[in-house]
Amino acid sequence: MTQKRVSFGSKLGMVLATAGSAVGLGNVWRFPYMAGDNGGAAFILIYIMCIMLLGIPCMMSEFIIGRHGAANTARAYSRMDTHKAWRFVGLMGVLTGFLITGYYAVVSGWCLQYIFASGVGELSGDPQYIANYFADFSASPVKPVLWTVAILCICHFIIVRGVRGGIERASKAFMPTLFVLLLVVVVSSCLLPGGMKGVDFLFKPDFSKVSGKVFLAAMGQAFYSLGLSMGCISTFASYFSRETHLLKSAVNIAVIDTLVAILAGLMIFPAAFSVGVSPDSGPSLIFITLPNVFQQAFAGIPLVGTAVAVMFYMLLSLAALTSLISLHEVSTAFLSEETCLDRKNAARLVTVVCSVIGAFCSLSLGDRAWLSMCGKTLFDWFDFVTGQLLLPFGGVLTCIFMGWVVPRQLIKDEFTNWGTLRGTFFGVYMILVRYVCPVCIVAIFLNQLGVL
Repeated sequence: MTQKRVSFGSKLGMVLATAGSAVGLGNVWRFPYMAGDNGGAAFILIYIMCIMLLGIPCMMSEFIIGRHGAANTARAYSRMDTHKAWRFVGLMGVLTGFLITGYYAVVSGWCLQYIFASGVGELSGDPQYIANYFADFSASPVKPVLWTVAILCICHFIIVRGVRGGIERASKAFMPTLFVLLLVVVVSSCLLPGGMKGVDFLFKPDFSKVSGKVFLAAMGQAFYSLGLSMGCISTFASYFSRETHLLKSAVNIAVIDTLVAILAGLMIFPAAFSVGVSPDSGPSLIFITLPNVFQQAFAGIPLVGTAVAVMFYMLLSLAALTSLISLHEVSTAFLSEETCLDRKNAARLVTVVCSVIGAFCSLSLGDRAWLSMCGKTLFDWFDFVTGQLLLPFGGVLTCIFMGWVVPRQLIKDEFTNWGTLRGTFFGVYMILVRYVCPVCIVAIFLNQLGVL
């Protein structure tokens, strides 16, 4: 047994906070265009399979590490085994989460700007105007930096209030609000003329489009969507009570995460089909294509179009903020437990440094040569190093650690809450984490590098 530690105050708060950690821009932004690029419903079915075979076992591994360690991610890894060298995997998770916090805040800040821009009518115009608006805004040396700092300050305000008074309370407010906004926009989108074509696109599988690349894309989305290997899951699990049913919690969070992603598709594609926009518009779908979609779809009732656009970017901001909170907490917990800093000063340091990182990442998007190297901007480098190197590397090492290094009985004790729960799926979990998950993550890594 490990030392007493602050924990979430309720099961609902725990699930919503951890689900909020997983639910982010990957669900509302990345998932729809990934589905659009890879055939809609066929991709979703493969994605759900990948969540079961890859996502849930990896999440369970981080749950077990975090709850057993009852400490920040780095220390939690070292408490799982006598070989303290494995602490470096936890340290890598902390570093990854810290670096992602800096550049993720940039995109999160864009969402805040688009709430304002939608509300005051700045996004009214032809498609080329909207494309130019995004290009000019993202390259600006002032506005994006201010919004980056603003969303980090909101995050800081929540983090300094602690686990129960800050993170849990915010999650109980943000997650239901996110779902309400999501449902309102989904209904508005589906009621548009021709909107049911978008629904058909999502729910009528076209298996003729399924290929090895689609499987690899689905595996990658399942891995990144749940926020694995960033330190968030294990850090939040360190606040779980000893009675928490880990497998049930992992399944609940995976279901919520997947539901948000599918609803995001239902929100975007009916509107896109209604005005004849291709569902495979790529990453530009959110900030370039959709403002024009909202404008065209509600051309006869512009006030409704404005309201829908504002609500859409509000829910996008909430999704970004819930993930940003968990990323911030990874570094804050580490600093407050491994240094002489108290929680408030640790959070302050993380906020300041990440604001500086975010500012430079944002400035690099404005064709400033001194913030680019080898054809990549600083923003691109942060994305590449964390997303394509550190995350898959950490994921594979965690699977090896849990599958081959940590004593099997220790894992089983945590899996079954020391024999108080049935361990029906324990054997399946061990097979997946030993053999299936590492192979899947290596395949994701090689696919990202263009080898597969």
